[in-house]
Amino acid sequence: MEPDLSDGRRWSRRQLLKAAGMAGLAVMGASLTDELLAGTTPRRTGASPDPSGSAVTSAAPDAATVQAGSAAVDPAVATPGDARIHYRSRPDLSAPVVAVTRANAAVAPGLIFLTPNNGTAPDGPLIVDDRGEPVWIHPESVHAAVNLRAATYRGEPVLTWWEGSIASGIGAGEFVIADRSYTEMARVRAANGYQADLHEFLISPQDTALFLVTNPVTTSVPAAAGSPAPGSPATREVIEAIVQEVDIVSGNVLFEWHSLPAIDPSESYLPLPTDSSAYDYLHANSIDIDADGDLLVSARHTWGVYKVDRGTGRVVWRLNGKRSDFAMEPGASFAWQHDARAHPDGTISIFDDGARGLPPEPETRSRGIVLAVDTSTQVAGLVREFVHPQGVLATSQGNFQLLADRHAFIGWGSAPRFSEFGPSGHLLLDGSFAAAKQSYRSWRFPWTGHPAEAPAMAAESTGPGAVTAYLSWNGATEVAGWDILAGALPTGLQGVARAASQGFETVIPFESDALYALARALDAEGNELGRSGVIAIE
Repeated sequence: MEPDLSDGRRWSRRQLLKAAGMAGLAVMGASLTDELLAGTTPRRTGASPDPSGSAVTSAAPDAATVQAGSAAVDPAVATPGDARIHYRSRPDLSAPVVAVTRANAAVAPGLIFLTPNNGTAPDGPLIVDDRGEPVWIHPESVHAAVNLRAATYRGEPVLTWWEGSIASGIGAGEFVIADRSYTEMARVRAANGYQADLHEFLISPQDTALFLVTNPVTTSVPAAAGSPAPGSPATREVIEAIVQEVDIVSGNVLFEWHSLPAIDPSESYLPLPTDSSAYDYLHANSIDIDADGDLLVSARHTWGVYKVDRGTGRVVWRLNGKRSDFAMEPGASFAWQHDARAHPDGTISIFDDGARGLPPEPETRSRGIVLAVDTSTQVAGLVREFVHPQGVLATSQGNFQLLADRHAFIGWGSAPRFSEFGPSGHLLLDGSFAAAKQSYRSWRFPWTGHPAEAPAMAAESTGPGAVTAYLSWNGATEVAGWDILAGALPTGLQGVARAASQGFETVIPFESDALYALARALDAEGNELGRSGVIAIE
């Protein structure tokens, strides 16, 4: 049963903890011993943003639990709903409640990268751990934001995402590259007078950027475009797709490909608009680099994946759709898809939405599929598929990521969920957020963050000789515990409490008549990672 909160209240993390019957842990004058940190270690973040990495196997819990942040939440009390988690130490930040159901603890290493509500304020790029606990919350922005992910740039791990405005599923904006301190390194913009679409941003091994652009043009369109039997053509405005490859530093265009005239509107399955609006006949939504350096471009509205020669722009072949160059074996066909990726063994993975939100739908459930594409026999066959046991159907968006040890991670797009599957297709982890929200893509990557900003602290007197402190460090992935130093003056502070990290914000009650305090973030060995400024206890 999914949690439900019908009154739409705003819950602080402390309220969620209280609702779950949990309290902060304080240890007066204790050292950061193994006993204190037993069962509380830094998040399993991995060492690089490569999506590969061996899975970590551990015993499965006795029963599935629903969690919101680090507080286990009674389904009758709290929920994804419209509730948000607020933080005393960072009142400028809030996060949607992310509920995670664990069926098995043998998930792959790394963190989960989301853009709930596609980054519409108050949401933005968000990294969470396997409990749904926030790790990094991007401050609220006036822009929409999608496709937060880890990548490699100049040999170093980075974060990338798109920012801009969205209308009718098409974006107009630019891309952000940030380093491990969450400091912006670069913004990448489309060239030649265009604006970058939201659907794809790929940093190549040569440190160039590949992305999509949409461009309205006037051309001939069959009167019955979108149906199996196109009729006589008529002239109208259509939206063509453009692939640009640019040098990230200079912004110079290295490659530009236009879908027209190579892919004709007659290939589309999307019905013509009944008004005079532009016809989005193709709706390209992913780019990937094949083993030979050519590009794979996925187009939702033609149900096709196109191999494009990176030098000449020629369409080498079409996979699926009305003009497929391949015979599609049973189970290999797809519809309204996203996220086509080439793999070293020659297979192609695809998120098969199977629906667009209007009947009749080609499929009743979405799936992640892996296809063997034989270019010599021109046959494509189904190798593996991953389907949610509840038959989740995404009518838009979504992605399918292959992990190491044959694990798979799926972001269900318009269905506000993400899931990880084991090699046999069994569900290992299932997450969800508010039904009114969505995340264009959801990823799992190893990530280690070292924020440029200092840890944050707030503290209040709760009675004679009693203080409660609230501690956080947005984006820090290696914090295992906290020290609190306090005193009557801003200088000469002495240690008064030490506790294990509880998640994004750690709540520590302690006994003291102090007027001032600071916090030290500690790693698993008790070494200082960073410290807050000195604050006055309220």
